[in-house]
Amino acid sequence: MDLSNRTVLIVGGTSGIGRELARRFAAAGSTVAVGGRSPQALSELADEGFGTFPVDVTDGSSVASLRDAVLARYPELDTVVTMSGVMLLEDLRDPAHFETAATTIDTNLLGTIRVVDAFTPHLVRRGTGTFVTVTSGIAFLPFPPMPSYAASKAAVHAYSEALRAQLDGTGVGVVELVPPAVATAGQEKVNPRALPLDDFATEVMHLLSQDPTPHEILVKGVLGHRWAERDGTYDDLVARRSQALAMLPGRHG
Repeated sequence: MDLSNRTVLIVGGTSGIGRELARRFAAAGSTVAVGGRSPQALSELADEGFGTFPVDVTDGSSVASLRDAVLARYPELDTVVTMSGVMLLEDLRDPAHFETAATTIDTNLLGTIRVVDAFTPHLVRRGTGTFVTVTSGIAFLPFPPMPSYAASKAAVHAYSEALRAQLDGTGVGVVELVPPAVATAGQEKVNPRALPLDDFATEVMHLLSQDPTPHEILVKGVLGHRWAERDGTYDDLVARRSQALAMLPGRHG
């Protein structure tokens, strides 16, 4: 992927990884727009020179409005990154968790599908372009305190594979970004091994610039998650990660 002349929309790019990638694409020479929910963050990004658009990916009409506004301003849009996501704890022994599960699936999975659906006709008409979906190492190695998060990211992985197959021959590619724990959004407080955001973004941009662009963007820090089942380490790692269930209120291991 030539990072120097893309026209990129990052949905969910108002904080964390998305915000850093927006800055990296811009620094490489691309035109970058950001969609998100936080008015304050959008205002700050607008001050940095980014195109900014309010959007709630759980609302189909909001996503349609985003599409119309973005394409009116950036008719050459060729790259759509779907970053929106929530990462929430759930105690499956408590029936009240269902609301958290519904929110997680609606944002992480259905939100991704809404954004992809909104821009697929445009990219297919262009005959060239890229979707970048965002999953997680947790898609491949579940983190038991966050069951619906893991399920939603595993679903986005499967959806990305199917989307790539269905778009084959259209000129539109599908790249899946698979982050490990990155030191942003509070991760650095609970996971001392979380990758520094700057290091992660540098490695991601390097991998994206490869020719051909890999179907999956796997930084070194996520390889143990991605290939745990293949390497025979899966059961042991899930058992170790299950110790984190003590994080749940009312649980003591």
